[in-house]
Amino acid sequence: MALLGIIRRWHLRDQVPLRVIAKRLGISRNTVRRYLHSETTEPAYAERQSASAIDPYAFQLSGWLKTEAAKSRKQRRSLKRKRLPSAVWTA
Repeated sequence: MALLGIIRRWHLRDQVPLRVIAKRLGISRNTVRRYLHSETTEPAYAERQSASAIDPYAFQLSGWLKTEAAKSRKQRRSLKRKRLPSAVWTA
């Protein structure tokens, strides 16, 4: 269930004080108050568009994982033993 719906249900139906709602959800009392007084149904957040540090190696990693999955347990190697480029581990 959405956060705004939880806040409104606790406050309007269950008569839970703002301070208790904020403490239960781990958000500010001002945020709880703002959600209760707002006309919106849900807060809208922009979707984050960022590239991962391992995107350049994704194809190679998936290939390695597929070949290792076919081997028996004792013949498998960990990713650290595969000697990956240092850029993957520092990111």
